[in-house]
Amino acid sequence: MHIVLLKFGPNRSQAAQWMAGHKEWIEKGISDGVFLLAGSLENAQGGALLAVKLCKAEVIALVEEDPFVKHQVVEPEIISVAPSLMTMGLAEFMG
Repeated sequence: MHIVLLKFGPNRSQAAQWMAGHKEWIEKGISDGVFLLAGSLENAQGGALLAVKLCKAEVIALVEEDPFVKHQVVEPEIISVAPSLMTMGLAEFMG
């Protein structure tokens, strides 16, 4: 499981220009079952994703495809987590 933080970067002012592609990228990740959730960080600092079913190298490659990352609207940080306890039902989403 990977927590992907997308914190605004040097080209934040260009967000509107790349928003449609960024949303399509997120929607594809959700429809592929890779992203379990996506949302905004508090205080308008960027966004976050919860990614599953991929190794860290695959998540890094996927994140690099995000138009926001490509155009430095956001700077990604990927935090990998190895769950030792989880709620019932979550394991089926982990892949």
